[in-house]
Amino acid sequence: MSAVDRLKAAAASWVDLEAALLQDALREVAPMAHGRLLDVGCGAKPYEELFTAHVTEYVGIEYRDTFAETAASTVTTGKDKGKGPDHYYDGTRMPFDDGAFDTVVSFQVLEHTPDPEGLLREMARVTKRGGLLILTAPFSFRLHEEPHDYFRFTPHGLKWLCTKVGFEVRSVTARGSLWSLIGHKLNTFLAFDVAGARAAAMDAGSGRQEKSAEGKMRLWTLPFVAPAMIGIGGMARLLDRAAYVPTETLGYVVLATKG
Repeated sequence: MSAVDRLKAAAASWVDLEAALLQDALREVAPMAHGRLLDVGCGAKPYEELFTAHVTEYVGIEYRDTFAETAASTVTTGKDKGKGPDHYYDGTRMPFDDGAFDTVVSFQVLEHTPDPEGLLREMARVTKRGGLLILTAPFSFRLHEEPHDYFRFTPHGLKWLCTKVGFEVRSVTARGSLWSLIGHKLNTFLAFDVAGARAAAMDAGSGRQEKSAEGKMRLWTLPFVAPAMIGIGGMARLLDRAAYVPTETLGYVVLATKG
């Protein structure tokens, strides 16, 4: 990664609390992954480097039709250049044998399928008995990748769905609390609606699973917006530590094993 890309990524992770919390959560659980890994809804494989040291193979799969509509399908620069799915599927059955993978992961994908139970059932089918599922899903998040944005999930709903298809849930962990949720929403409003920086955010890597953005950035707003976003990001982190509110969060991380 170039110095410019590293600077963009660092700035994005400070103000984009969703991306930062997701990255931190996956870094923590990545050492649990093992063997042959399948990334369902992999996009441009933005989290591959967190897992490769722990697995023997990292395989990505995408639903071709919706992937073609995202910015990830046309990445030509930065750390995700040249990355993408190894396989495509038709949205019903993945092209793998039963129990083909030791670890199955899926990050912020479940809300984009009209049949989340069906997708989870396929994940369970291709997971070996005793294999690991690492799943993340949003609880409170803006509309994105429209019109393919169908659901939000409670921890109880995630546990119920996973259990129903044959997984034994080990934990469901919140990613941040009330303050990071509020901070993220404020910073998204400032970046997208005030500064018109949606395209820049995608270029930094935080929105490549969405359609490519258009529009000109309002550079004159940056002296006001940038300090505000930095302050909001810092304050949200401090308040999450000082006054954690477990019933409000951006989303959840599920760890489960195949029964």
